[in-house]
Amino acid sequence: MTPDTASGMRRRALTRALGFAAVATAATFGAASLTAPAALAQDSWPSKPVRIVVPFAAGGTTDISARVVADELTQALKQTFIVDNKAGAGGNIGAADVARAKPDGYTFLMGTPGTQAINQFLYSSMAYDTAKDFAPVSFVVRVPNVLLINPSLKARTLTDFIAEVKANPGAYSYGSPGNGTTGHLSTELLKSMAGIKVAHVPYRGSGPMLIDLVGGQIQMAIDNLPSAMAQIKGGKLLALGVTSKEKVSSLPDVPPIASVVPDYVAESWFVLMAPAKTPPGIVNKLSAEVDRILKKPEVIARFRELGAEPVGGTPESLGTFIDAETKKWQKVVKDSGAKID
Repeated sequence: MTPDTASGMRRRALTRALGFAAVATAATFGAASLTAPAALAQDSWPSKPVRIVVPFAAGGTTDISARVVADELTQALKQTFIVDNKAGAGGNIGAADVARAKPDGYTFLMGTPGTQAINQFLYSSMAYDTAKDFAPVSFVVRVPNVLLINPSLKARTLTDFIAEVKANPGAYSYGSPGNGTTGHLSTELLKSMAGIKVAHVPYRGSGPMLIDLVGGQIQMAIDNLPSAMAQIKGGKLLALGVTSKEKVSSLPDVPPIASVVPDYVAESWFVLMAPAKTPPGIVNKLSAEVDRILKKPEVIARFRELGAEPVGGTPESLGTFIDAETKKWQKVVKDSGAKID
């Protein structure tokens, strides 16, 4: 081999080595560039106002819970969190709005048992897929419901009320925040277990329903405790029973419905959900922040004053909970025979 030949071979080998190094470097930077947007999105989020859609009218428990969380997040993350009420169809209109939203971390849903578990079995047609169109973010609060009546009625206890309704079949009506809500199905469950007949009047949220209950247009309702607390304390509505297994601290003199109707239990809950495919970094960042907020003594006191219990936790634990609730409410809907076309 001549010196020139050897020199040429060395140059070609060096060229190949440099080429391989360039390819490897490009691959490394290419891989980094794929993950960079997600990392940047998480680090810079939120860089503009964030919308939390409440699928019911203002004034109800879903709305109240969302506003407590939104106010805290606005302070913590230095960006405005806006509550956007989109009522109708038992929460389906607002939920569908979020399901169709761009999954960029700027639209979230304050989900309920209706939007995340019940409606898929209740409605013959849905504008979204409950299981596929959302990503769980954070469990906000558990909320016991309360059986309310207009004080103009003679009854002052649940036992007396049941007797009064049975003595006057068809004379009373009850309101709910909407078809398929826990207020609706909880009352249907009570009707079945207590053997009473009361006509259903659905509303577009708790706010307008409570106005009519106070005004005497309807005689009873089962609603989330926080939205009714002011009317109860003000003497405008009478609380006859709570839907939890035990008494609640905010209404120590009100017995569980189960003390009169054995085995009756029906609680509500509110959860933050994101559109499917929202970047996991953003979901986890928001979930951790909400979990931190729900552990603040002043936030715990605020929710308990309303009759709600803060929960928190991870997106994974929320997903497991929703799966279990879905199975539970599927049976309630089937047993009640409730259906909405």
